[in-house]
Amino acid sequence: MNRRNILVIVNPISGIGKQRKIEELLEKHIDKEVLSYSVSYTEHAHHGTQMAEEAVREGTYDAIVAVGGDGSVNDVVSGMVGSTLPLGIIPCGSGNGLARNLGIPMNAAQAIEKLNHFKIGEIDTITLNERVVASIAGIGFDARVARRMKLAKVRGFQAYAKIILSDYPTYKEQDYRLRIDGREIERRAWFISFANSNQFGFNTAIAPLARLDDGLIDVCIVDKIPLIHLPLTAPLIYLNHFELSQHVEIFKAHEVEVLNNEEQWVNVDGEGERLGSHLHFVNNRKSLRVILP
Repeated sequence: MNRRNILVIVNPISGIGKQRKIEELLEKHIDKEVLSYSVSYTEHAHHGTQMAEEAVREGTYDAIVAVGGDGSVNDVVSGMVGSTLPLGIIPCGSGNGLARNLGIPMNAAQAIEKLNHFKIGEIDTITLNERVVASIAGIGFDARVARRMKLAKVRGFQAYAKIILSDYPTYKEQDYRLRIDGREIERRAWFISFANSNQFGFNTAIAPLARLDDGLIDVCIVDKIPLIHLPLTAPLIYLNHFELSQHVEIFKAHEVEVLNNEEQWVNVDGEGERLGSHLHFVNNRKSLRVILP
């Protein structure tokens, strides 16, 4: 049997440092009778996209594996658009939302062992203007947090929580005009998520009804939750029932436009990006092959 050849793209500064022993773990847990591998490290923002594009052009790899968090995965996926190469994930980021939704173990060694089976499935992606969203995008408070995390010196749940707690009291709801599959609506919202995956990460299921292969975007419109309601609402996020909150409204759609994103920032798979006031989301059904656990 011919061995499959995989390229492992590592973000050396992703998350909380779990990727620092990745070569040691690969050497120990890759089944060398079925897989051979090469390791490359990113050196700057979006370098993972360039590496993935080059790997696709070369045509010598059977899969590309992203080592990092959702932002690192997004970079690699962005370079794989239009190819048939499958994506593997070794989660070493902070939230790891897409990996969690796929059922990939959070333990890097276990995730590597799952690669050996090379079980392939297909999931959707979302096109956002000129960008690709693999897991989830968001505007409003969600984008504010992602923007501030981009400037933070440390990552991880505690860093996210610190920003959320500091900005929550003063951040005001915004007025949004949306066109959802051609129907225009107006809403005042704290944040709006556009979900392919069902969660932000950290096991927080912000879009519990989202499915990775249903051909739909889950548009989750969230009011600012009064402090007095937090003890009742917060547990719903971890119990996969956030849609039951009175502060949440969910639409399912193939195509969505935001016509007035005044702050112009968007959370794209955990990374704050400035993409303008007009946002155009389109679901691309089963457009990405992935290595499943």
